[in-house]
Amino acid sequence: MLIDTYGRVATDLRVSLTDRCNLRCTYCMPEEGLQWLAKPDLLTDDEIVRLIDIAVTSLGIEEVRFTGGEPLLRPGLVGIVERVAALEPRPRMSLTTNGIGLGRTATALSAAGLDRVNVSLDTLRPDVFKTLTRRDRHKDVLEGLQAAREAGLTPVKVNSVLMPGLNDDEAPDLLAWAVEHDYELRFIEQMPLDAQHGWKREGMVTAGDILAALRTRFELTAEGSEERGSAPAERWLVDGGPHRVGVIASVTRPFCAACDRTRLTADGQVRTCLFATEETDLRGALRSGVPDEEIARIWRLAMWGKKAGAGLDDPTFVQPDRPMSAIGG
Repeated sequence: MLIDTYGRVATDLRVSLTDRCNLRCTYCMPEEGLQWLAKPDLLTDDEIVRLIDIAVTSLGIEEVRFTGGEPLLRPGLVGIVERVAALEPRPRMSLTTNGIGLGRTATALSAAGLDRVNVSLDTLRPDVFKTLTRRDRHKDVLEGLQAAREAGLTPVKVNSVLMPGLNDDEAPDLLAWAVEHDYELRFIEQMPLDAQHGWKREGMVTAGDILAALRTRFELTAEGSEERGSAPAERWLVDGGPHRVGVIASVTRPFCAACDRTRLTADGQVRTCLFATEETDLRGALRSGVPDEEIARIWRLAMWGKKAGAGLDDPTFVQPDRPMSAIGG
């Protein structure tokens, strides 16, 4: 079991498979100049599967989410999913992706055992997409979403970040589109995870702003805390259901007290939180030949020291020195 001093138990493992990405979203990384991890620093496929095996069989992990960077850029992704699906007990598996390349891989990922996907899409307007991501790939994301739905990777969840002056007027349109296509939309408050440290609390689009905009067109009924559990998204029924919309208010309504996550970076570091300033090295332990029991002990110790919360709305908050692409979302 992975438990901390506040009594929280981690059952959800986020695994970053690469720090690389084929988009350059303005809220995540600069257009150029990032130095990627060297290949020897990355965990191998075998090392990733071994660590997930330890987490599932010895530490109580029940769900594995593959992230990046962009996980579809990992050459061995389908094989990793297939091997993790064969573990006993079998964890639930999902993937967070920008959707580019999903049109080619959705069927293979579903056959390998992936359960569902989260796809990032911040706008319905191709020109705004190009401005936000610095790439002209809007059509590819839409095709990837459709392929995921057809492959049975459901519920297909769409993650959207609203940025002032760019797409902050799109909340109702995004929700209408998601309902039409049977996607579950989740808005995420912009978080301070950009490599250039340009995030500012002032002027960000808040959960309150998003909900106010949605209510100009839809009736929203709160699901309640029992339905939410430890999930980061507060969810509302749209016009009485069955469709739902979620809001992840990481800044204005922190959910740290219910956090059930542990994170593994692409270079084999345990992070107890996206905003942690410390990491615990598992790659070194793996490569030094220690047994699984020792790796599990190191992981437990790391989680025992997890802090109470991120404190993003606190003026003394210190942004981590690694961008989201290196940590895994």
